[in-house]
Amino acid sequence: MSTMKLLHKPTRHLFFTGKGGVGKTSLSCAAAIALADKGLNVLLVSTDPASNLDEMLGLTLGSEPTPVPGVPRLYAMNIDPESAAEEYRARVLDQMAPDASDEDRATVREQLSGACTTEIAAFDEFVGLLAEDNPRFDHIIFDTAPTGHTPRLLSLPKAWTGFLEANERGASCLGPHSGLKMQEDRFRQALACLGDSARTTIVLVTRADRGAIREAARTAGELCELGLSNQMLAVNGCFTPTDPSDQVAAAFAAEQTKALTDLPATLASLSRDEIALKPFDMVGLAALRALLSDTALTPPADAADDTFENPALPRLATLVGEIAASGKGLVMVMGKGGVGKTTVAAAVAVGLASRGHTVHLTTTDPAAHLSFVVGADALPGLSVDRIDPAAETARYIEKIMATKGRDLDDDGKALLREDLASPCTEEVAVFHAFARVVGEARTSFVVIDTAPTGHTLLLLDATGAYHRQMTRHIAEDAPGRMVTPLMRLQDPAYTRVLLVTLPETTPVSEASALQDDLRRAGIEPYGWVVNKAMAITGTRDPLLRARIRGEKVQIERVKRDCASRVYGLDFRPVAPLGLPALLQLANEGQVKTSGH
Repeated sequence: MSTMKLLHKPTRHLFFTGKGGVGKTSLSCAAAIALADKGLNVLLVSTDPASNLDEMLGLTLGSEPTPVPGVPRLYAMNIDPESAAEEYRARVLDQMAPDASDEDRATVREQLSGACTTEIAAFDEFVGLLAEDNPRFDHIIFDTAPTGHTPRLLSLPKAWTGFLEANERGASCLGPHSGLKMQEDRFRQALACLGDSARTTIVLVTRADRGAIREAARTAGELCELGLSNQMLAVNGCFTPTDPSDQVAAAFAAEQTKALTDLPATLASLSRDEIALKPFDMVGLAALRALLSDTALTPPADAADDTFENPALPRLATLVGEIAASGKGLVMVMGKGGVGKTTVAAAVAVGLASRGHTVHLTTTDPAAHLSFVVGADALPGLSVDRIDPAAETARYIEKIMATKGRDLDDDGKALLREDLASPCTEEVAVFHAFARVVGEARTSFVVIDTAPTGHTLLLLDATGAYHRQMTRHIAEDAPGRMVTPLMRLQDPAYTRVLLVTLPETTPVSEASALQDDLRRAGIEPYGWVVNKAMAITGTRDPLLRARIRGEKVQIERVKRDCASRVYGLDFRPVAPLGLPALLQLANEGQVKTSGH
């Protein structure tokens, strides 16, 4: 019997969502396997552009349901944004009048070339799975992108339905409105299904730490505002120490207990499952089956294995010193959700400011919590904000109205403003804000905490599309040299990209895949940061020591196969929040060894 109460009487649709790194994919995979093992037909779907279902299940997935070897009746698939976008373009073009000219078709295809189309097309695939009553599957389980993007995904049916009701004319950046109109009924069905507690359960996944719980509470509130109150809470990685005398283990457990005791009211009122921390990585069917079992045992400690010294990695102070030597520039911190990007970005920014530099710390993550990490204290030279999608969209709309709408009559202005009400205007506005921030690094330091991998890649796709558009349209005799945001990102003297990972199989694999994507775009990462290395703590707890054995394998993998510059940060039972903790993190010098 599964330890998750959720699986005793599950609804047809299960959505697993939460902050990056809390274990959404692990739990959604384990839940799908558990239901299939009970004899039910199950489809497991990832809506994350940076899905890692393939690695966890040990097979290559595409955009069609694929049987999972070793689990009869289980099928899995990834929603591929690019293939979905191409199929969406074809459907919209097919809706055009037979006598439409090649020029008209080329214009529509150009309209359908942006990141907005990619998002709505991937969403359309999701809607199809949600709206259709497919008797082939008893349950459809969705492993969603990190929560900053999930409320937007779940709000799209309402947003696009409202847009279509209000806008009967013209064409949007998604092409002719006829192409959207044909989707309207599907959007309405999806919205009804999402809010129906008899058909859908939204599982908010969290760890028992303050940051993840804070994010889960924020998401719960946003979903309730959308009318989606059919939620439950899953707390992953709950730890019980086996040796009370181990100070690291005891502090870790005490911090978890305090976090759960202080649950916000929005979460405390929800039905809750608690899943124990396991001594192994969640990769492969055996591990995923064991995740929801209460019989998985911790391997006995090896008496001969008495050396848990810290891997020989330079600390963050070394990295900050190297960056500071340039005097200015852009630092972009990237990685899988939950690996500690925000903490690393904040520590680097604080470290640079403490060395006398002017630093702008910002984020492109919709689930931004920089202010929570940095705290309210001021540090000379440091400014902290975020790229706020709502504020940037309002600014962008007014700018377009003041330029393109300046010479239009009242009807023309009304049509333009109507078109700008499209939900995907936000994507364009965020890109323009990103480009503006990138340009600031010409004269000072800018540190950007990026969104989790998949959505950072979409932003970089928009950057590349803008670059291609500019280079295609600029006149050959234009004065001066054009410099696009992509060119700045490709310049190692201007930009340093830091990839953050945990010493675990999946985060390392995903960081490696991200590095490959960046290199294809002509962007070479500066270095990797391995965060939360348990080996550095010197703990003797058997479960934590079992995890350390796996950590050391992954750290060696990073050093051997992935990066020439690798920096290390130790695990802390209490997350480093506020300027004093960040200053300590940024200025720690020599690497500790166990026993120190």
